[in-house]
Amino acid sequence: MSTVHLAVESAGEHRPLIITLFSVFVAATLAITVWAGRRTRNATDYYAGGRAFSGFQNGLAISGDYMSAASFLGIAGAIALFGYDGFLYSIGFLVAWLVALLLVAEPLRNSGRFTMGDVLAYRMRQRPVRTAAGVSTIVVSIVYLLAQMVGAGVLVSLLLGIDSDAGKNLIVALVGVLMILYVSIGGMKGTTWVQMVKAVLLIAGTLLITVLVLHKYGYNLSTLLGAAADNSGKGSGFLEPGLKYGATGTSKLDFISLGVALVLGTAGLPHILIRFYTVPTARAARTSVLWAIGIIGAFYLMTIALGFGAAALLEQKTITDSNPAGNTAAPLLAQEIGGGADSTGGAILLAVISAVAFSTILAVVAGLTLASSSSFAHDLYANVLRKGRTTEKEEVRAARFAAVLIGGLAIALGIFAGDLNVAGLVALAFAVAASANLPTILYSLFWKRFTTTGALWSIYGGLVIAVVLVLFSPVVSGAKTSMFPGVDFHWFPLENPGLISIPAGFLLGWLGTVLSRETADEDRYAELEVRSLTGAGAH
Repeated sequence: MSTVHLAVESAGEHRPLIITLFSVFVAATLAITVWAGRRTRNATDYYAGGRAFSGFQNGLAISGDYMSAASFLGIAGAIALFGYDGFLYSIGFLVAWLVALLLVAEPLRNSGRFTMGDVLAYRMRQRPVRTAAGVSTIVVSIVYLLAQMVGAGVLVSLLLGIDSDAGKNLIVALVGVLMILYVSIGGMKGTTWVQMVKAVLLIAGTLLITVLVLHKYGYNLSTLLGAAADNSGKGSGFLEPGLKYGATGTSKLDFISLGVALVLGTAGLPHILIRFYTVPTARAARTSVLWAIGIIGAFYLMTIALGFGAAALLEQKTITDSNPAGNTAAPLLAQEIGGGADSTGGAILLAVISAVAFSTILAVVAGLTLASSSSFAHDLYANVLRKGRTTEKEEVRAARFAAVLIGGLAIALGIFAGDLNVAGLVALAFAVAASANLPTILYSLFWKRFTTTGALWSIYGGLVIAVVLVLFSPVVSGAKTSMFPGVDFHWFPLENPGLISIPAGFLLGWLGTVLSRETADEDRYAELEVRSLTGAGAH
């Protein structure tokens, strides 16, 4: 009998324990959300948590927001299936924080109020740039949300032995409902506390698995890697570059594209950018990023044990039979290292780690939904549609309404993406963010000549190019693991569009500026420069 079938049987025997753990976590986080919601009195509380969080607290929350299902499930699966090439995700996600720290965190905290649109609108025409910023934020958030929905579906399906499409779709819908509740009730305060709790749980759970895996191999990393290479069936090639990205010229380009997207994407992610507004000063924003780098760095080092441990202790077929993209490798490893599928210890560890992974998904989807609904309410509704003639109460009501709409859309799209690797899906979101948001933010903060036309060309151009390339890539059609495997209309050979779309976003921002007849407001730029660098006049 396969390990997957044993996992299902084991889950059945210990289902009361699994359901209890899940219920306890959901109830606890909902209680935190309700508690925080009662302390949300105005727009600043809802969007930015009252700017009352310390650098350490925000760093912990950023870690919780950033270490998503892609980190815990997708990366472990990618390493288990592709060895060295899978670990490249960990490296890219971590290195990306240096860009956020050095270029974005402090100037963004000083220059904006609640959203990315605030920064752009400071020196440019309000309505067009806020519209563009709102559209981009929502698109990036929804692409990122897809990964979390997929992670939730495969995780809970594994635990409860659900094989039917209807059952998996119901799980996706349940996660969507929970994320809507978190955002609608708790706002930024509730979301931040949930993310802090989740970060602690995730680090503790990952550390436990890491210690158990290393203990099994005598705390010798070389022995672990050797066992993973032998059990993978690929020999030494499992530990060398090229297993996934080195076979052809196209795959090598795909690797470069992935690396560029991962390194540059973080500084353009809306749900990360709004976290800089939850602290009182720019210094606290910088401190929070330093804490985040330390916590996230420790976690990504432990993904070595997660991924290579799964490769060493589980058969490749066991992993892919459970989920073709490897998304269940970490829970299956927890079960195996706890004593096996037919043991109480294995069932308990499987339930604990899966509850941690589920907490990861809930916390991240709450942050993403908050970012997109905030941008809709603050940028599109309050400043574009109502031209600034709204009360804070009306704006917060619009954000809660937007959370329901965005959650519903994410549920609908998540149903079609069940067989995609969640790390790969997140990499797509990074590519879109780096193509549309990052060029505009950097040009706005550091280029005196940058104009509204340049901003619009950069955002819409980068966004459209990235999304179109994804739609016509192997991610959507033409491959066994595509979103629609039964059809083939792809013409773009790369799975990640970053190599093309990111330079295009920067180029279009420059081209739109130099070709337009607009004259940049140099006085306004001088004010923004002083504000971004010193914090004078910051909210």
